[in-house]
Amino acid sequence: MRVQMLGLCRFSYVGLRGYKIEHDSYEERRRFLYQPDRLARRWQWFTRVALPAWQAQTDPDFTLVIMTGPDLPDPYLSRLRELVAGMPQLRLELVPPMERHLQACRAAIAPHVESDADVIGHFRHDDDDAVAIDYVASTRRDFRRVKALWKTEQRLSLDYSRGVMASVGPDGIELTPRLCHNMGVALTVFLHPEVESSALHFDHSKIGLWMPGVAITKPLMFLRAIHGDSDSGAMGPGTPWSLSREQADRQLWRRFRLRRQDLDSLARES
Repeated sequence: MRVQMLGLCRFSYVGLRGYKIEHDSYEERRRFLYQPDRLARRWQWFTRVALPAWQAQTDPDFTLVIMTGPDLPDPYLSRLRELVAGMPQLRLELVPPMERHLQACRAAIAPHVESDADVIGHFRHDDDDAVAIDYVASTRRDFRRVKALWKTEQRLSLDYSRGVMASVGPDGIELTPRLCHNMGVALTVFLHPEVESSALHFDHSKIGLWMPGVAITKPLMFLRAIHGDSDSGAMGPGTPWSLSREQADRQLWRRFRLRRQDLDSLARES
């Protein structure tokens, strides 16, 4: 079966819904998102935390749509164009504010759905989080193992639950290993190409209401950032697991192409 891996990453998109932090008008939302200092910080998290593992994916056959507004201030819109031009897996979609946020997400994703694929593996990705360098390859492999369940239900979620929470602390980054189910990052929703939905159409914390799910608890698959500009807020529920500082440093590079000193530097800048 041909599985297309198709993701959506919203970069400071001016939408009124779909986020925990909300505003009453587009103008208020735009002022909040486009603050120069905030945009500078978001760009650093995006390029220094989120992008390295996407650039190093062991299976390069995926599409990640970067969704933002047509009025995103320069230099960030120009920088996004340069990134997309230099990485074939990236697509840039400039979507004006829409009353219905899910309609906007669908407008961004729809042009990139491969109609000849048998299955679309939809995923969402926040611009300050990271997935492991084998996320795409592992998802394809593990879908083959459970595709009988997808064939029965025509919907299926595949969740990689083992992650690290990267919190900005007074002395730099604080890494907390957690086993968290359906956090949203490293979570894939498998749908038919003709289904007009994406990963954003399903509340990841309640995804069992819409489809069966499979949780895979090894290996380490995601890093979730928690900082002052983070929309996702607190760490949330989860089960701790052990990882020494030395092990964490090795795993940061092996799994995400990140180094602790770079994260510490970024944390101090945030």
